[in-house]
Amino acid sequence: MEPTQQPTEHMVLFRSTGWSKDLSPDEMQAVMDRTYAWFDRLRAEGKMKAAQPLFDEGKIVTGRSNRVVTDGPFAESKEAVGGYLILTVDTMEEALEIAKGWPLLDCGSTLEVRPVAPECPDFHRLRHRRAHALN
Repeated sequence: MEPTQQPTEHMVLFRSTGWSKDLSPDEMQAVMDRTYAWFDRLRAEGKMKAAQPLFDEGKIVTGRSNRVVTDGPFAESKEAVGGYLILTVDTMEEALEIAKGWPLLDCGSTLEVRPVAPECPDFHRLRHRRAHALN
């Protein structure tokens, strides 16, 4: 008997700005209806753990010893993250199939799908190296 694969979490980052600029109000309503239906289906199937849209405004914190706070993200950027979705699915392939159904893809938005790590990969590598160095 094969072991049962545990579901894993995948984060989907919604990257789009201005997706609605060329749409009429009726077209926007149709996209909104398809989007809510997509989320409702994922929720009903138990595959959606969380999802939230993000406001356009925010701040960016950078620096090493001198922390700098600047305005951002910038709405005119094509790479602005507009929201996120956390899926609980069996494989990356399943997460990608779900992502392909995102209604705003037809409006020019893009998605980034990434597996959620149980801890920072760099921390994991360091812990692994240190454990082997002690042996």
